[in-house]
Amino acid sequence: MFHTWYPGEEVTSTYQIDFTTLRQQGYCGIIFDIDNTLVPHGAPADESAIALFEQLRSLGFETVLLSNNKEPRVKGFAEQVKSRYLYKAGKPGAKGYTRAMELMGTDKDTTLFIGDQLFTDIWGANRLGIRTILTKPIDPKEEIQIVLKRLLEKPILYLYHRKVKHEQSK
Repeated sequence: MFHTWYPGEEVTSTYQIDFTTLRQQGYCGIIFDIDNTLVPHGAPADESAIALFEQLRSLGFETVLLSNNKEPRVKGFAEQVKSRYLYKAGKPGAKGYTRAMELMGTDKDTTLFIGDQLFTDIWGANRLGIRTILTKPIDPKEEIQIVLKRLLEKPILYLYHRKVKHEQSK
């Protein structure tokens, strides 16, 4: 029932993902959410984010930042990490994800999506068959509408964790 909101996998931080292995598995494009996935909400790119995107380029990855935020926020961050971007993307709608893959020259089988929210980031990518990685939010201080979404995410994450634990015990 809730499987459309389940991530393909979950990590504590974007910065712990083994991108070398993902590249070896045939992935060549990554769509990223920005706020609370790469940096705290509204923060500029930090050294870790800049270094990550340099590493991704050296591995041969194409990237697109996909955000529901306004262009000044997204463009400024994108310029810092040297990535393509789409703003006011309308996540979880399919259009932004599809356009991101077009920009990268990838398809659902060679694209990853990394984000921190189930109802926008993960659900949207899952609907298109893109592999998803859910990160824990970087900063617990969030806007009220996101706080409310997090409350709704809790029972779904509980069921997801129960499912993962059950599969690991087999």
